[in-house]
Amino acid sequence: MNPTEAVIEAAGVGYGIAITLPTYSALVGKEANGDAALNGANGEPVKLFISEIIREDTHEVYGFVTKAERELFELLLTVSGVGASTARMIMSAFSAEELRMLIATGNAKGMAKVKGLGPKTAQRIIVDLKDKALKIDLGGDPTEIPMLDVEADSGVKAEAISALTMLGFASAASGKAVDKILKAQPDMKVEAVIREALKML
Repeated sequence: MNPTEAVIEAAGVGYGIAITLPTYSALVGKEANGDAALNGANGEPVKLFISEIIREDTHEVYGFVTKAERELFELLLTVSGVGASTARMIMSAFSAEELRMLIATGNAKGMAKVKGLGPKTAQRIIVDLKDKALKIDLGGDPTEIPMLDVEADSGVKAEAISALTMLGFASAASGKAVDKILKAQPDMKVEAVIREALKML
């Protein structure tokens, strides 16, 4: 498992599932002894809510640790100009609660901090989803997801660059952004590094 993908087993077959940073954070807290299998500390299986996108030229599967996160993701996909990659990037930059608050308060400027998401698209998201987003029950969502307990070393840097590359950014540009972030805050956790980099790239 890495910050952008988890492998889940179903009927003996492993499936690569694209995930968001909040989902990754929650899963890391439930992993058993660092094992890549999605099992909790007591060996119990971890359930992901799946959103499947099938088109003529692609078959993509996205997994979320809560139903509310999946609902927000699927709502984002209904907005013109927002594809799955953009929706996942938005949901990696903000928690479900943060995103709903940005939409509810009409904070297009805050939402547009996600690199590649222009102010017009951010405003369209708010206009299209304001009423719908407020109806989503976030009661089961953590508002503060614990960060990974990882030292700020080359491992954090490599993991952050790898995740950014898988999200579609050039490795050289990703490396520069991560270096700048870690130079300023060497003890920053990997998810926080990725979130900051998403605002810079």
